[in-house]
Amino acid sequence: MTFDQALKSRLIRAAAEAVIGHAQELTDLDRAIGDGDHGINMKRGFEAVLADLDGLAAKPLPELLRGLGTHLVITIGGASGPLYGTLFLTLGKELPAEPGLAEASRAFAAALAAVRARGRSAPGEKTMLDVLTPVGEALQAAAAAGGEGDLASRLAAAADRGLEATRPMLARKGRASFLGERSIGHLDPGARSSQLLVHAVSAVLAAAQSAGQSAEGASA
Repeated sequence: MTFDQALKSRLIRAAAEAVIGHAQELTDLDRAIGDGDHGINMKRGFEAVLADLDGLAAKPLPELLRGLGTHLVITIGGASGPLYGTLFLTLGKELPAEPGLAEASRAFAAALAAVRARGRSAPGEKTMLDVLTPVGEALQAAAAAGGEGDLASRLAAAADRGLEATRPMLARKGRASFLGERSIGHLDPGARSSQLLVHAVSAVLAAAQSAGQSAEGASA
C-alpha cells in the first residue's frame, strides 16, 4: 500500500473526527471513574492535529507520525498527552515511509513497549494498553501468517474485545485507581479512545486496500 498524501490526509481526518465526534462520551466515561476531562483533552489535541492536516499529510509517514505525536504532547493535558504522544512518536521513529505488515507489527510492538514504560503500566490494569495490546497481537499474528486478508476487521475486533475486557477490571492506574472496587463495571475512557482510533484507521486502510485491488483487477 502506497501512503500518498491523499491517503495520509484521510487517515488523519478519520482519526481526528472519530475522537472529536465522541468527546462527550469520553468525558462521560471519565466522569464515572476519573476526573472527567479525557474527552475535553482528547478533543483539544485532535483539533490541533486537524488544524495542521495539510501540513502533516504532506510529510513522509514517519515525520507525519512524529508531528502528530508532538501536537498531542503539547495540547492534551493529564496523562493522556504523554502516553498518546509516546505512541505516535515511537511509531514515527520505528516505521519506514512505506511499511509492510512485518515492519508495522515490529513498530507497533516498540510503540507499546514505550507506552508501557512511560505509564509504568501493563495490560490488565484498566488502561489504553488493554485495547492496544490485543491489537498488537493481531498485527503480529497477521505478519506471522504472511498476509493481510481481513486484517482491518481483525484489528477492529481485537480493539472491541480489549475495550469490553476493561469493564470488569479493577483500575490500578490514575485517578480511577482511587475508587478501588467502585471502578469495576465501567469501561476505561482511555481504552475507548484507543478503540475509536483503531476503528478509524482500520476502516480507511481497508477502503484503500479494496480500492487498490479493484484498480488492479480493472487493469488486468
